[in-house]
Amino acid sequence: MDKVIGNVIDFTLWNELLRQYVDEKGQVNYFAWKQEQPTILADWLLSIAQPDINIIHPSTNISEKLAFWINLYNAFTITTILEYYPIKSILPRILGIPNWLGFLSFFQRRIYLIGGKYYSLSGIENKILREQLQDSRIHFAIVCASIGCPLLRNTAYFPQLVQQQLDDDTRRFINNPEKVSYDEKSNILYCSKIFKWYRSDFLKTAPSIPEYIRYYLDKDLAINPSTSVKYLDYDWNLNQRISS
Repeated sequence: MDKVIGNVIDFTLWNELLRQYVDEKGQVNYFAWKQEQPTILADWLLSIAQPDINIIHPSTNISEKLAFWINLYNAFTITTILEYYPIKSILPRILGIPNWLGFLSFFQRRIYLIGGKYYSLSGIENKILREQLQDSRIHFAIVCASIGCPLLRNTAYFPQLVQQQLDDDTRRFINNPEKVSYDEKSNILYCSKIFKWYRSDFLKTAPSIPEYIRYYLDKDLAINPSTSVKYLDYDWNLNQRISS
């Protein structure tokens, strides 16, 4: 199977790995993945390191860029988890106390080589996906491998499908009661801290967080701009499926 066709990355292998090791609930079978194919993803990612991979071509459209960077963000995240697995959480602890320095280093390290240039997960997210592409739906597609994150899609993103895929991801996240719920009696909207951390991104497309959420809800709830918003605790435990 080709890893690179000409100077364009082929995501077929990534798609096949997702279909094999990620279930429909977005849970990853890291145990089986590491037992059966421990280095296949890392080896594939090495194939895109060479400088002749043209990742920013003048003719590249927005959908191609979105699919490209979301796939690579998620692939780099998963291969890093596989490297250190078994782990219980992506938030390391020292004597039971969260080690935020170690956590930040996971996202800040510029160790991922694409087209001859090093990137960090933080750089891909903030400098490219958020600043350049400016699509708030990416927050429901890129994953940090924790339970609190969006569920990992069990297929790759493809340019011809990515707009619909992002819409589907956003609806799945917002209609998941573990991530968003509404208490009608108190008129309080409980939602993931993702809406707090990236509030400015969501307010570029909606006047308020409740209005952003309401647009994607399957049911028409009585929420409005004045609805109180409270943020749920974030679960940093590893999003994993245990082998049967």
